[in-house]
Amino acid sequence: MVIANPIYDVVFKSLMQNTRIARFFVETLIEETIEDIEVLPQEFIYKDKVQNLGVSRYDFIATIKTNDGKHKKVLIEIQKARHSVDLMRFRNYLGDQYKKEDEILTEIGRVKSPLPIIAIYLLGFNLYGIDSPAIKVARNYTDLITHTTINRKNDFIENLSHDCYIIVLPKIKGKVLTRLEELLSIFEQNNFADEKGLIKVYNHETNNEVINNMVNMLHYIGTDPERKKEIEIEQEGRRTIDAWGGEKMKVLELKVENAERKLAEKQIALEDAIMEIEKEKLEREKERELLKAMAIELERLKQKIGE
Repeated sequence: MVIANPIYDVVFKSLMQNTRIARFFVETLIEETIEDIEVLPQEFIYKDKVQNLGVSRYDFIATIKTNDGKHKKVLIEIQKARHSVDLMRFRNYLGDQYKKEDEILTEIGRVKSPLPIIAIYLLGFNLYGIDSPAIKVARNYTDLITHTTINRKNDFIENLSHDCYIIVLPKIKGKVLTRLEELLSIFEQNNFADEKGLIKVYNHETNNEVINNMVNMLHYIGTDPERKKEIEIEQEGRRTIDAWGGEKMKVLELKVENAERKLAEKQIALEDAIMEIEKEKLEREKERELLKAMAIELERLKQKIGE
């Protein structure tokens, strides 16, 4: 079956406006049960200061049922990036999100409070040194005195930090052994049915009803002339961006890639140095133990001779 490529904003937006699909998408990634999810009505457009062009992102408010049976209300943000230099856009937007408040039900009634944030990023580029198509960056509470994990959560801490989920689109390879892999297979950037990369062939079989709904929706978008025209317009906009600042973007991406590589090399060198130091410490400890044993044996011999 041919389907529209869901990495385009006009296509992805259609998927995320379907509450059932949005719930399945988020639930599958965070591996927690979502009791309720609300697609926020406004569509945010971030204005790029360099190119003065808009970039879309998607917000949800969800009620999650935690593993201990409790419920918590969270703000979920989903952003897509084509280039690694979009990092500052993510940081700027996160700053705005931390300022937002929402009504939550407490023992004293409804009060205004900031919501914990869960961030989901779909990246159209590889991450240096990372081979997985899906990564979770989770927070743990650690007691620095005892160096043990603190299992209880605290609202103050939760509102000052957030979990992050990253999908690396070029790393998706079409395996469908798990529910997550079924979801990721929708976004696989292979098997295109046209030279433009607007339409792709999806041949994976699934018994998951929501996945089938996603495929059917994408099939309609990919075969409807008007909807397909919307994708072509977005692609032309991307080409305009690339033509306007393509060389500058390539230079920036190359600088980021080189910086990541140098950082990784320094990290490896540091780890090697630490291992070498530990090895030397171990050898010295063995030498001290040997000298200690020799001293004990010498003392024993002296006592024996004295007898």
